[in-house]
Amino acid sequence: MNAAYANVPLRPTAATPGVPGGASQRFVIDAAIGARWWTRFGSPALDRLVARAIEHNPDLGAARAALEAAHDEELAARGAYAPSVSAGFAASRARQSALLAPVPNYPAVPNEFQYDLYTPGVVVSYVPDVFGLNRRTVEIAGEQTRAARFEVAATYETLAANVAVAAIEEAALRAEVHATRRLVASDRSVTRILRLRYRQGYSSRVDLAAQQAQAATVAATLPPLEKALAEQRDLLAALLGDPPNRRRDRLDLAALHLPERLPVSLPSRLVEQRPDVRQAQANLHAASAAVGVAVAERFPNLILSANVGSTALAISDLFTGGTGFWGIGASLTAPVFEGGALRDRERAARASFREAAEQYRSTVLTAFQNVADSLAALDQDAAGLRAAAAAERATKRAFELTRRQRLAGYAGDVTLFGAEQTYLQARIGLIQAQANRYADTVALFQALGGGWWRNADLAGEER
Repeated sequence: MNAAYANVPLRPTAATPGVPGGASQRFVIDAAIGARWWTRFGSPALDRLVARAIEHNPDLGAARAALEAAHDEELAARGAYAPSVSAGFAASRARQSALLAPVPNYPAVPNEFQYDLYTPGVVVSYVPDVFGLNRRTVEIAGEQTRAARFEVAATYETLAANVAVAAIEEAALRAEVHATRRLVASDRSVTRILRLRYRQGYSSRVDLAAQQAQAATVAATLPPLEKALAEQRDLLAALLGDPPNRRRDRLDLAALHLPERLPVSLPSRLVEQRPDVRQAQANLHAASAAVGVAVAERFPNLILSANVGSTALAISDLFTGGTGFWGIGASLTAPVFEGGALRDRERAARASFREAAEQYRSTVLTAFQNVADSLAALDQDAAGLRAAAAAERATKRAFELTRRQRLAGYAGDVTLFGAEQTYLQARIGLIQAQANRYADTVALFQALGGGWWRNADLAGEER
């Protein structure tokens, strides 16, 4: 494997000629990863399944909506850079006691104590960002938008990988169920033959009991397999955003093409590609900005304000001479005593920053681990497939020879069925080995980030 991820050099995997999924896989350092990497498996059915999941999966839809909300929140936060302008209009009718104060037009109408008052006006206020409070607040909102964008990318790539693995597992389980049913039928045939021979005195009770035990053991493996197959189909339906009873494309393991050239990104590039690492990085930046906000809150706050308007006893008199008013002002407030709240909030923000830093470090290490695990799995999968294929070929040949002997009269039915059972068990092992190799190839693409940055809809302005 690559020295950047493990202590042994990267080498091509073992090949198993003549077996679907048996090609040798070569690893290309820092090779490009396509945006639609699943198409490299050469399965139109898989392409359709992933496309449907991307269009209808509710988790991906929710992540996209969260990104839209975060983007709008960022735009709203940027409004702090601009002055705040508000307009208002007040209208009132009042009657006032002459003993307390004169009415507005006193003494022109000394006996009139009931009047109307109309006051339109505009108020402008502006908070200069002297200590960076607004800038750091906007920075938090921007990083939250970036984190939401990376969450969409992570959900997208995880969904594509989960659909591919679920479809592969469903195909493997379908083949295993078929082979196991043949095993169960073969065991029943052998049991019937031994029961007949026991009644005729040609077979012992021990042989019959042993066969019955074997038949029961094999039959007991079928219900869990059928249950797993049903659950896998339901899982695939949920990933596609469909009800469980909807008809969908089915994969055939034999029709899949195993990608023979696999990319292996450099560690420095991996941290740029993995959406979860980029999301953790954005969270770290947001936590750093939150520390700046907590610090700025401990400094004075300057507010500049101005107002202009008109006041009159009749609407027709508004904005005429003598009715206008205006004012400008500035206020400076500084926290003096908050019971230690501001200090404690700053300490909490710094602790949250350290937490985000450790989470980022953990995410990076997990990314390296995922790649290393995938490379190791692919190497062992190739060796396992070679061994499983050899066992399948050997048992198949033994079964064919036994069948010929049975036709020539040199072997009995029990021997033939026994050879068939051995072959079917080896066949199940080969199916599992093939599925493991396909699934771990998918896992490598996912571990490398999946090529989301080549999708313009996902990347946006990010790289």
